[in-house]
Amino acid sequence: MFEEMFDGTFDDMQYGRKKVVAHFKDGSLAKGYTKDFAPPNKIFTIISAHNEDDVTEIDMQSLKALFFVKTFEGNKEYNEKNKFQKSDASHLHGLKVKLVFHDGEVIRGTTPDYRHIFTGFYLRPIDARCNNDLVYVLAESPLDIAIGTLAEA
Repeated sequence: MFEEMFDGTFDDMQYGRKKVVAHFKDGSLAKGYTKDFAPPNKIFTIISAHNEDDVTEIDMQSLKALFFVKTFEGNKEYNEKNKFQKSDASHLHGLKVKLVFHDGEVIRGTTPDYRHIFTGFYLRPIDARCNNDLVYVLAESPLDIAIGTLAEA
């Protein structure tokens, strides 16, 4: 199921690795590649984007979310659409979700697998042109979760 959620934009998929940016609860970031991320695991590794010999073990409990990205740099000039009404939602399937994190970040998208009993869930951002293809959110990270029509507000 995990591989099916990607739209084929990852150059590194052929090597079995995915570009990720890990956002930690303490506000820090780690950019690199992962080959072994799986939600049930308590630990996975990130190979540094700058030095393939630099491999860091990541404790899932330290994460806010794991962003599967197109590029590590992103596009600072692009104004990402973050409202359902203002974006083309034809690529979205699943339950509409709005997340508000403790640091004030707001993300809207859809999820095929949100259940409050899970330790986390995948979210596909609203804007297909944004740098994030997919986000794995630790269930305890959002301050608030709005679902369905409430996510549109």
